[in-house]
Amino acid sequence: MFLVTAILGKLGSGKVFYEEFLVYFYRQLSIVKKVDTEKKPRYFLKKEDRLKSRKAIELLFAKGKSFSHVPFRIFVLLTENEKGLKAGFTASSKNFKKAVDRNRIKRLMREAYRLQKNELAADLLLTQKGLHVFFVYTGKELPEHKIIFEKIGSGLQRIIKFIQENPQ
Repeated sequence: MFLVTAILGKLGSGKVFYEEFLVYFYRQLSIVKKVDTEKKPRYFLKKEDRLKSRKAIELLFAKGKSFSHVPFRIFVLLTENEKGLKAGFTASSKNFKKAVDRNRIKRLMREAYRLQKNELAADLLLTQKGLHVFFVYTGKELPEHKIIFEKIGSGLQRIIKFIQENPQ
């Protein structure tokens, strides 16, 4: 109510009051939209960004490099023919019998990756190569979000270092 009263005070009264009010109101809305979209970076993990192909996953495990980053085992494969960044996530059914627990771990991993992958994607754009990454959770107990977020972030930093050391 206060906002409307303030706007009414600025515009005054008269025959064209309603039209002036609408023009003023829509201008204010467009200013707010521009400010909001300029400040916030966009984070997303689209279907195309996920590693789903059985062939690609088998190739990654067969020919890719891997390193352990507790509680993860991370597999990495630089690709020439496929540009962009694709990622896969899994948790062992040996360590987590309930699907609910495995799904929670994978959901936490995807979220942490989604929020931190932009630096890696930017680095890949410079090299004009593609990258397949697969995160395997090897821990024995259910993790907290904070731990997953930190470990995925430091794992992505190791991947960036790996790309810079191996330009191929």
